[in-house]
Amino acid sequence: MIRLALLFLALPGLAEAACRQALAFGLDVSGSVDAVEYRMQLDGLATALNSDAVRDVLFDGPDAPIDVLIYEWSGPSDQTVIVPWTQLATPDDLAGVTLALRNHPRNPAAPTTAIGAALLAGFAFLEQRPACWKRTLDLSGDGYNNAGPRPQDIGHIHTPTGATVNGLVIGSGDDRRISEVAELSAYYLDAVVRGPDAFVEIAHGFADYAAAMERKLLRELTSLVIGAVTPEAD
Repeated sequence: MIRLALLFLALPGLAEAACRQALAFGLDVSGSVDAVEYRMQLDGLATALNSDAVRDVLFDGPDAPIDVLIYEWSGPSDQTVIVPWTQLATPDDLAGVTLALRNHPRNPAAPTTAIGAALLAGFAFLEQRPACWKRTLDLSGDGYNNAGPRPQDIGHIHTPTGATVNGLVIGSGDDRRISEVAELSAYYLDAVVRGPDAFVEIAHGFADYAAAMERKLLRELTSLVIGAVTPEAD
């Protein structure tokens, strides 16, 4: 993996880039998320970021680190930054992000689910990192938009150039309601995710959030490296 990262640095114009990837996380804290689920979501993200496999990718290219920002969202005007843009250049940087996630208290917010507004907030955050080689917005959610602009009405012209929006939909954890999470996943695919290689990951309940987030991180963090390398000629 280190060799692949060095290949990036050799490409024209990339050596001056500020970071390898800008990754903004938007966490759903609307009324459908209770206090236990709230902690499962924040602690689950911390657990996923600290898994051995994810850490290997995060610290694979020390000359071009990954920048992360984490915010929570609910109603049209309720978006709160938990972790501002932070460069993950060292394990100490990641430890600071982990501590912020695990210690962050829940703040009062609207009970509604404003996915469109969460998208627009995420786009504004990504615009703050124009020099990164790749820009990704991750939106986690357990329901449909019911306030503010609809995500499907936010045209792709609003998406920062080259940016990708991926989704992590959260089901109830009840095997009898698998069809519901499948429908929510289809909604995210149709209305929310967009951009190069966009996809939706599924967590079967908040207890599965950490594992689902790890799967998603490994998929989106490695795609940049793999996609940029030209196979060697025989």
